[in-house]
Amino acid sequence: MLADKDRIFTNLYGQFDWHLDGAQGARKRGDWDGTKDLVAKGRDWIANEVKASGLRGRGGAGFPTGLKWSFMPKQTDRPSYLIVNADESEPGTCKDRDIIRHDPQKLIEGCLLAGVGMGAHHCYIYIRGEFYNEAQVLQAAIDEAYAAGLVGKNACGSGFDFEIKLHRGAGAYICGEETGLLESLEGKKGQPRLKPPFPAAVGLYGCPSTVNNVETIAVVPTILRRGGSWFAGIGRPKNEGTKVYCISGHVEQPCNVEEAMSIPLKELIEKHAGGVRGGWDNLLAVIPGGSSVPVIPKSICDTVLMDFDALRDVKSGLGTAAVIVMDKSTDIVKAIARLSQFYKHESCGQCTPCREGTGWMWRVMERMVQGKAEPREIDMLLDVSLEVEGHTICALGDAAAWPVQGLIRHFRPELERRMHEYRAHATRAAAE
Repeated sequence: MLADKDRIFTNLYGQFDWHLDGAQGARKRGDWDGTKDLVAKGRDWIANEVKASGLRGRGGAGFPTGLKWSFMPKQTDRPSYLIVNADESEPGTCKDRDIIRHDPQKLIEGCLLAGVGMGAHHCYIYIRGEFYNEAQVLQAAIDEAYAAGLVGKNACGSGFDFEIKLHRGAGAYICGEETGLLESLEGKKGQPRLKPPFPAAVGLYGCPSTVNNVETIAVVPTILRRGGSWFAGIGRPKNEGTKVYCISGHVEQPCNVEEAMSIPLKELIEKHAGGVRGGWDNLLAVIPGGSSVPVIPKSICDTVLMDFDALRDVKSGLGTAAVIVMDKSTDIVKAIARLSQFYKHESCGQCTPCREGTGWMWRVMERMVQGKAEPREIDMLLDVSLEVEGHTICALGDAAAWPVQGLIRHFRPELERRMHEYRAHATRAAAE
């Protein structure tokens, strides 16, 4: 369990003032402490410290952050951009929202230090359109940082110029994909780009760009102050550091909580969310990383650790660490069908496997809910999901396929039971 002294987000629940100054403001909690000295240590030191920390992207993909920054060119005749992805649209995920709402200065300071670490003098924070109140708070926090001379020309008196702009999205899930986000920022339709070229070479306006998640950027100042080795000492190798978990669904106390990586899933739910409604034995299944990762049944939940590698080994994923808990009252088939509808609705329509496949999977899933399908269609559904997975420009195809695959992998008997009951009922009705 994470010790209080190791918590990065000290105002996750909003007990204190989010403003820069004041009796319980951000500066009093240690934000912007010695930032000028950190900037003065230079680009290479910052990037190497983040590499040493083992920090991996907190937006879902889990790519090593320091390595991603190192792809930015050292010499360029074009502007370089840091883009912060605050388009938090993954069902079940609500961590970035609380960071922005209650600890915005951590994010702004992280933007400055990350900008130095990758040689970027311009930053855009792309925030989800529905986050109206959060956007108001973040804009006010940016204004306070400008007024205090912490960002802008000669940020923190360091000689490094750094501009931040807040951009509000229009509520499209696909704009959470980094290249779809770049297209949207440029004023175009939010459709992902083919890669390569990658954003570090050709990103926003054709310039070198790096897109990072809110939580990834917000932890950077604390890592630099306390040292990469401190952060790397939490969790397991290759799964280091702290993580904000979003626990929702059938638990006694749904919550966001900052915990150590690699904490057992059962311990996470029982210590922080008051346990499963009706007790642990009433657990049916958990989606451990937001709606796009495969569901896992109770038998796996009993022992699995909450990190990238442990969940990958059980054919699921950490994703955004949004833990969606389902007890035995859940209609698991209907729940996955609802996710299929979401992905069908949010597909940008650019790739044929995704455009056609998401609609096809949803329609079959709706029949599966009622049992109006043949047993052979289970394998057909699985085959179609495998044709969608890995055959699209972005990962939305994978995100649409994985919930269906998880359902078939672990709950095939439930699908077959419904079909058997439906046929039996139809036979009785015909006989009568």
